[in-house]
Amino acid sequence: MHVRHEEVGAFAAGAEAYLTDQITACAGSCGPGSLHFINGIYEAQRNRVPVILLASQLVTSQQGTDFPQEVDFETLYKNCSVFCRQINDPTQVREITTAAIQTAINQRGVAVLVIPYNVSLEKVEDNSRRKIYHPHPIIRPSDQELSKIASMLNKNNKVTIFAGQGVYEAHDELIALAHKLKSPIVHTSRAKDFVEYDNPYNVGMTGMFGVESGTTAIKECDVLLMLGADFAWSQFYPDNAAIIQVDIDATHLGRRHPVDIGVVGSCKPALATLLPLVDEKQDDEFLGLCQKLYTKSMKKLNKKTIPSRSTIHPQYLTELIDKYATDDAVLCADVGSAMVWACRHFNTNGKRRTVISLKHGTMANAMPQALGVQKAFPNRQVISLSGDGGISMLLGDLLTTIQEQLPIKIIVLNNSSLNFVELEQKSEGLVDHYTDLKNPDFARLADSIFFLSG
Repeated sequence: MHVRHEEVGAFAAGAEAYLTDQITACAGSCGPGSLHFINGIYEAQRNRVPVILLASQLVTSQQGTDFPQEVDFETLYKNCSVFCRQINDPTQVREITTAAIQTAINQRGVAVLVIPYNVSLEKVEDNSRRKIYHPHPIIRPSDQELSKIASMLNKNNKVTIFAGQGVYEAHDELIALAHKLKSPIVHTSRAKDFVEYDNPYNVGMTGMFGVESGTTAIKECDVLLMLGADFAWSQFYPDNAAIIQVDIDATHLGRRHPVDIGVVGSCKPALATLLPLVDEKQDDEFLGLCQKLYTKSMKKLNKKTIPSRSTIHPQYLTELIDKYATDDAVLCADVGSAMVWACRHFNTNGKRRTVISLKHGTMANAMPQALGVQKAFPNRQVISLSGDGGISMLLGDLLTTIQEQLPIKIIVLNNSSLNFVELEQKSEGLVDHYTDLKNPDFARLADSIFFLSG
């Protein structure tokens, strides 16, 4: 895909890798060209998706001389990659490229290959026997660790499950465990696609996007069972409950909040082995309380999801998107208020997906990510829920949708402000500064580039 701005290319590649779980690549020219990728590369790295960046570099004889357009890419990209090397000799190409791809796939992150111009001109013999290995080991906690977890769960009635993105393959096991424990399930925003649907135990999220039921379920439980969740905001953890954490990454155990039991494993095999060890509970009082609060919370949230003769409330607009989107639609939402409405009012069903910059938290992500998703899935409906601030940052790549003939649907929340920043300033008791936006008529702008508007 040919983009107008390199940052868009990185966003697009990262979004494709996020949904396909396959390695993708982006490439740019030397100096500022490959420098422009950095924000999108940070997004991919924080999403832990395999992306290769091919960064062109000056000829080796010019490096280190402060030559025009010289950039030290190895230093620059070291902090947002799992692999970063410059290829200084053509005989290194196959060895280093193989290592880069294998590292990106197996360590789940970005690999950067810096290629000087003179090296790129050299011919390389195609006689290598190197292969890319991508093993899929089954990793679960030991029997002793699972017995200890089961014992704690069996001894306590008020158990809450806090599900993160790590449950992406374990929906059935998750529901089965909640049924046996009579547990409410709270989920992180990144786990929405995998937890929310066909789930009578769902009581929403906690944190900034959360609702009363999700917060209560965590704060009032006796045991919090964290499954593949690396939730960063420690103030939303329970004050007195015992905490059990299951995570595939050992470095995540207890790093956000102290835990009583921390074990390493994938959620699906861990839960499959844990389920027979757990006693089925009869007391569902705590679950019932959280479910009632969830109904109350959603009723409160949905007060604005009604038509109006004056203002189009974003909640109502997102409800309409949810109503008319296809069963396997992909919704890409900008950071800011757009991501709040997407998390709260766009419903998942096991086939729909959402793509939002929830870890890196960058503006301008939605439309570029929609480009990458649409290119990867030409037969799926792809929607960009863009903020007026976000889309204006990379507005030039609307032209990419025309050039590449990508039928993405772009919806702009035009409130003439950086709304989320304005809310943050007001919440701190400040008068909002520099959040107002003088916007063009986005529909006429779209018409001018032959983008069908309505």
